[in-house]
Amino acid sequence: MRFPLIGAHAVLAWLLPVSVTACASPAARPAVAASPAAATMRSTAIPTTLALRGEALAEAKLRLQQGDAALRPALDKLVEDADKALRAPLVAVTQKSTVLPPSGDKHDYFSLSPYWWPDSTKPNGLPYVRRDGVTNPESKRDLDQPRVARLGSTLQTLALAYYFTGEERYARRAAEQLRAWFLDPATRMNPHLRYAQLVRGIDRERGSGIIDTRWFIESVDASRLIHGSTHWTDADDASLRQWFAQYLAWLVKSPNGIDESDAPNNHGSWYAAQVVTYALFTGDTATARHWLGTIPARIGAQVTPAGEQPRENERTRSLHYSAFNVEALSRLAELGRHVGVDLWTYESPQGGSLRRAMDLVAPALLEPAKWPGRQIDPVDPAETSIHLRRALTVYGDAKYAALIARLPQPLARTDRSMLLYPGK
Repeated sequence: MRFPLIGAHAVLAWLLPVSVTACASPAARPAVAASPAAATMRSTAIPTTLALRGEALAEAKLRLQQGDAALRPALDKLVEDADKALRAPLVAVTQKSTVLPPSGDKHDYFSLSPYWWPDSTKPNGLPYVRRDGVTNPESKRDLDQPRVARLGSTLQTLALAYYFTGEERYARRAAEQLRAWFLDPATRMNPHLRYAQLVRGIDRERGSGIIDTRWFIESVDASRLIHGSTHWTDADDASLRQWFAQYLAWLVKSPNGIDESDAPNNHGSWYAAQVVTYALFTGDTATARHWLGTIPARIGAQVTPAGEQPRENERTRSLHYSAFNVEALSRLAELGRHVGVDLWTYESPQGGSLRRAMDLVAPALLEPAKWPGRQIDPVDPAETSIHLRRALTVYGDAKYAALIARLPQPLARTDRSMLLYPGK
């Protein structure tokens, strides 16, 4: 699929906070006394997050303030994770010490494609050959992909902890991490991915590496969650938007980005999720609407009426990648809500839809042995909860509640998805 590029800018009026009392269901808020710890929490204004559902976060926060015991274990786990993140070192793209990108510039992001290995039939192993689904440990050593994954995970943890507790130490560390990766001249990343997921022995750039920075979606939402903290200034926010405006321009104009936009599988879905997120964040609603407008055709091409995803089923980790693509499409559906684009209920003329894909994947994540495709490694149970709780929030179907009831303990009680999609 080749999609034309559109670039225009508009103000995001919908980013202004509103009171949760206009959106929260009284039935979802048990009338119980607030705990002493909850008394320190900040107001329950709906956060201006993009991929995260702001009103669901505000609902969870309000229920915690009112002493909802069902959500407390998830908050306790979040705070435990955030306290660990406070002690962990910051990550930066300039921390490479043993390998550098072809440019020689540490500020350039550099990673190796994970499923490519030395060719045992060649004296020097070059060029590398692909072994789908089998990760070469070399791709995790002193390269930027593990760092960017830590970046996104850490920022979400710290920012959510700040939102739910109001403790400035979490916002301070999140702000330090945002500055280290995106803003500090000594350590910031150059806003492009020319050297992402390169393959040794193949002398060309690859658009497929753009999927590495899907973690920037968490980074953007983290900046929205700490907005208003004394540690994240308006100048910081403006500088971060400027960085993402430059990165967005590279994504939609570079040969790498155009190539990745054509990917008919999860790569194309995650590309679109990134472009829409960064466009909304920087105020470019025209670009966001354009790319959201291409997603119905993508869903129709990717999902069969039975909910199967043929492009993902070809893989050696077919269940993982089917769920991975559902996650990308779900992010796009959440983003679409901000500009009135409904992807949650869209059904293609052939009958494929995001809901059908989710209906097929969700039960299989609980019972991977029943999945008909190849899955050469175990499925992480932690991948399951977010799909089920999001689907229950969106569709309100009792079958998702029944599947949630089958989640292993204590995962069901402590998983972060309890706070992201608290349900009723």
